[in-house]
Amino acid sequence: MRALVLGADGPVLAEVSAPEVGPAQVGIRVQACALNRADLYMADGRRHGGAGGPGAVLGLEWAGVVDAVGPDVPGHIRVGQRVMGSGRGAFAEYAVADWGRVLPMPESIQEPSLAAALPIALQTMHDALITHGRLRAGQSVLILGASTAVGMMGVQIARHMNAGWICGSSTSAAKRARLLGLGVDLAIDPLAPDWASDVLGATGGTGAQVVIDMLAGPVFNATLAATAMEGRIVNVGRLAGRTADFDFDLHALRRVHYTGVTFRTRTPEQVRAITARMLRDLGPALDAGRLRLPVDRSYALEDGARALAYMRANHHFGKITLRVA
Repeated sequence: MRALVLGADGPVLAEVSAPEVGPAQVGIRVQACALNRADLYMADGRRHGGAGGPGAVLGLEWAGVVDAVGPDVPGHIRVGQRVMGSGRGAFAEYAVADWGRVLPMPESIQEPSLAAALPIALQTMHDALITHGRLRAGQSVLILGASTAVGMMGVQIARHMNAGWICGSSTSAAKRARLLGLGVDLAIDPLAPDWASDVLGATGGTGAQVVIDMLAGPVFNATLAATAMEGRIVNVGRLAGRTADFDFDLHALRRVHYTGVTFRTRTPEQVRAITARMLRDLGPALDAGRLRLPVDRSYALEDGARALAYMRANHHFGKITLRVA
């Protein structure tokens, strides 16, 4: 099969053997796949949990048709079914994944590229906002990194769960304007020195009750200042940096609950539970077409290196996808 693999000089298209389907796995004939930030790390030769490394097939997200199911796969997943999901080795004509990562493709979606854009954002943001952020109707939400695809899905999920107020960040003025069009009440620049004061002012001095942080780094102490007393910060990403000074006194004064999340250390059973909770809460909205992500650009599989370069330039708004079939 054709696949985008990590060669000696970066990502290259190559002919490789199709992966075998394990007892609890699903084999997928891939029609489209989507890029994520982690793909940039793997394209640079770094590993993302157990994925990546020299010669590895790149990619973490796909949409297509079920081609085979292992004997331990539940009966709701069937050969010939249109599906979308996540798992290593996505940038290829054929992929396998644990059945808990495989989602039915909504009937409202006919274009595989639109479906490929959804799984990771849905799973990540439901887990962050609802499970760990404990978002309740009427509460205020701050999403740092809201102009990323995962962040945009967070805005939509927060609106669907009836958040009372939503703030999103982007360092780009053009992207902040587009965030306002997506339904945020306030769009902020996290590089501005007074952005935390803007959040406090917009919330009557209270701050955001649920914060989804995809920036971390030197922005974090301002994030603490913008969080409500006994609010919840869930760290999903570290786009601004993996380390920084931490104001322990401010953390204590505001009595903030701080949680970090990643899928890299989750067991298959934990991912299955995350997927089930997400479908329980968001399945009807997904089927009705109310949760969608824009596709900024679509490339052919053989142009995968160009697609990764475009993502690295950070000019996109929405997902970047690869057409496979």
